[in-house]
Amino acid sequence: MKVIIAGAGIGGLCAALALKNSGFDPEICERSDLLSEAGAGIQLSPNAVKILIALGLEEPLAEAGFEPKAVRLRSYKSARLIAYRPLGAFSTDRYGAPYYHLHRQALHGLLKDAVVDRHIPLHTGCPVTGFEEHTDRVEVLCDDQLFAGDALIGADGIHSDLRRRFVSGEDDAPRFTGMVAYRAVVDTAALPKNLVEPTATVWMGPGRHLVHYYVDGGRRINLVAVVETDHWREESWKSPAEPGELLAAFAGWHRKVQTVLGAAEDCHKWALHDRPPLARWSSDRVTLLGDAAHPMLPFLAQGAAMAIEDGWILSRLLEHREEDTIGPALDRYQRLRQLRTGKVAQASKEQGEMFHLAAPNQRLARDLKLGIGCRLLPDIAMAQYDWLHGYDPVRRFH
Repeated sequence: MKVIIAGAGIGGLCAALALKNSGFDPEICERSDLLSEAGAGIQLSPNAVKILIALGLEEPLAEAGFEPKAVRLRSYKSARLIAYRPLGAFSTDRYGAPYYHLHRQALHGLLKDAVVDRHIPLHTGCPVTGFEEHTDRVEVLCDDQLFAGDALIGADGIHSDLRRRFVSGEDDAPRFTGMVAYRAVVDTAALPKNLVEPTATVWMGPGRHLVHYYVDGGRRINLVAVVETDHWREESWKSPAEPGELLAAFAGWHRKVQTVLGAAEDCHKWALHDRPPLARWSSDRVTLLGDAAHPMLPFLAQGAAMAIEDGWILSRLLEHREEDTIGPALDRYQRLRQLRTGKVAQASKEQGEMFHLAAPNQRLARDLKLGIGCRLLPDIAMAQYDWLHGYDPVRRFH
């Protein structure tokens, strides 16, 4: 069976590898001429890492990744440790796979190398401009080239062209959340030694928060800062921030925050938009995955993980489908993934709201609850992420 994939991002490449692993012939069409990912960090929790290991990427992933010791939540002014959650050996022992931080370009590069090594056709500068479903095939138009396959997967991101076929106009209009995110990568050598802990550190304050963690084996530090504002609404990862803009947004925060942000010379920003969930994203021979199907806010660091899960589960459902049928497998994939990705999207939204509490009494109640949980009821506190990080797509769909 031949499967055409629109998009060679993390989700599209993982889907291609999973489909190849299932015995299919995937072929990728990517709109851009250059295969690259935005210069930012990415967090990979065990639910995604297990799939990458099953795809044969355990060694290059370990070489590219940084294994954080914990997640730590700190107060924006005092740097007081509010709560913590162990990662490192805890993650491996509890969930059977590590938790990694790495650069998006590094992850994208090792996936691309694996696609090339496994002789999966990859066409760049080849945007999918249309498709037509038939009873026995789907025909895909990429500019002046025509591809024919048994199925088509839209992995073409948050601005997916294929997504438009499953929605009607205003039903899918992006909704500005009132938040702008900044991203930057800082050389570790540019900061005082031991200023940044070997953890994922979240600084929480009224109407904004900052996350930083090591990537590139500890040689660089990834920063993601989210600020509530109504002054800028462009949904693009490539828009440069004005010099000093990020530092000014966190004026009055702890000196460590000021030092880290002051080292961010090359900073980009994008307005965070939300989209209503799709009632349907599959037809008889066409389906979507990743941000094309279920874009979500980044506060649980699960966007890429959900795309990786999508590709694996879709490949297994197609592999074990009834002979000569595709539509029922795509329909089951959609129903299963809507349940999980919908839950993740809602949890991510709630986590962002929790980070940004403004009223002093609300922040105090939050801090007491989080602190008591991790210090006095650690088993209960640790179990709250079991549904997310403990999910094992490889075992469930083998």
